[in-house]
Amino acid sequence: MRSRRLDYSESTRSALVDSAVELFTKRGYAGTSLDEIAKRARVTKGALYHHFSGKQALFEAAFDAVETLCLHRLEKIVLGPGAPWERAINGIREFLRNCLDPAYQRIVIHEAPVVMGWERWREAEDHFSFGLIRASLQALIDAGELDDLPVEITARLLYGALCSAATTIASSAEPKKVSAEVETAIVRLLERIRRPAMR
Repeated sequence: MRSRRLDYSESTRSALVDSAVELFTKRGYAGTSLDEIAKRARVTKGALYHHFSGKQALFEAAFDAVETLCLHRLEKIVLGPGAPWERAINGIREFLRNCLDPAYQRIVIHEAPVVMGWERWREAEDHFSFGLIRASLQALIDAGELDDLPVEITARLLYGALCSAATTIASSAEPKKVSAEVETAIVRLLERIRRPAMR
């Protein structure tokens, strides 16, 4: 049996993370105070410090929450039912939809490299995204959709292209237009390396 104290502790942490995601999205890391986060979550600052050592730890929890939501959406598509090619293309489309989400843009793309540091951010991004891209490529090769390419290198190249696309979309004055252009470009590039018999 779970204790009430544990349930309360988890709900408090969840409220703080939700509050942090909302405020960091609206105001950015520098423009958000721990007092505001605690107030919006309806908890004391002492309760905040019980769960998080400080503002950066809370930011990293907010980053994890946003990335985990994105990952779960992508996993449903990429690792779900259907033909590997359709799953891969739909996975790219879903990723690009995530790049239009204000929380993903502000927290994951704009703020995280600065707040977490480039190296820590890249490690976290690898954890959330890279494995899924590699698994998707391996499924395409196994299904005969692609020639037997070096999976690790090809996945790194595609991952780099998608990371660059995410930054371009998030920094654009017309993100929806740029997202559509990115989708067209990436799908066409993948079509070029698709085996002729599968086109």
